[in-house]
Amino acid sequence: QVQLVESGGGLVQAGGSLRLSCAAASGRTFSRYTMGWFRQAPGKEREFVAAISWSGIRKSYADSVKGRVTISRDNAKNTVYLQLNSLKPEDTAVYYCAADLSGWSDDGPKRDNFFSSWGQGTQVTVSS
Repeated sequence: QVQLVESGGGLVQAGGSLRLSCAAASGRTFSRYTMGWFRQAPGKEREFVAAISWSGIRKSYADSVKGRVTISRDNAKNTVYLQLNSLKPEDTAVYYCAADLSGWSDDGPKRDNFFSSWGQGTQVTVSS
């Protein structure tokens, strides 16, 4: 497992943007991890947002955020990012970063049980 620390959350008006970061304390192995972002709104189950392969070449997005969200990674900095644009009140949630050494697949990273390591989460609140 790897320790993950999210940052960048906050309060933003609808239509605004935020950039979330997830720093991994994994040393040399970070570039081998498939990384994902999930979110959980009050009273709702945790849901998939985006995922990225170890190389950064393969990416996957939830339909609810496609076109508004971009996932990226910098393996030299052991960090994965989630750029959130055109935010809506329904994007309000705690956003979690996740990591796993399993290889990329089309559906695997969309399931939270694919990932073995999780961060503590960062709150994103979008006001209308």
